[in-house]
Amino acid sequence: MSQNSFDELLGKAQRSAVHLEMRDCYAVGDEADDFERWKRTGRRDTDPRSSYWAPWVDLISRTTARGVVVRRARVISEPVTDYIRYEHAGTSVNLGAGEQVRWLPRRQASDIALPGNDCWVFDGESVLFNHFSGDGDWSEPGWEVRTEPAVVNLASTAFETVWERGVPHEKYAV
Repeated sequence: MSQNSFDELLGKAQRSAVHLEMRDCYAVGDEADDFERWKRTGRRDTDPRSSYWAPWVDLISRTTARGVVVRRARVISEPVTDYIRYEHAGTSVNLGAGEQVRWLPRRQASDIALPGNDCWVFDGESVLFNHFSGDGDWSEPGWEVRTEPAVVNLASTAFETVWERGVPHEKYAV
């Protein structure tokens, strides 16, 4: 997905931007080096000023400063994968930027109608679906935006249900 396109969509949000993540492993190129280093050393880049984090921290900080609530909910399998441990280790930066994050064990999501792809919902009016290959990298096209009311409702309802059941980051131990 083009970062500029995502920035535009987030920039138009006025009330909320929510992100539903449902994969146990991602393999997107921009984090590959940090993930490999974490697997070797157990240490993750959590410096919000680092070249890896600074663009995201700046974007989310600007967004929340405008009054937009940014929430992220992750549906995960247990025991968790190394990748989920890696994500958990870096979530303090998301929180510091102004995001709220919750984790929901997959076994507690069996009765939730979930969309087929990870997604962002903006102001309950549009959905950006993320498309990944089987190995977790971006696929072509990497994303699509949908605004049909039934699609937006499915993604919004799924997110809110996951959010209600989810465990706040501070209370979820991997």
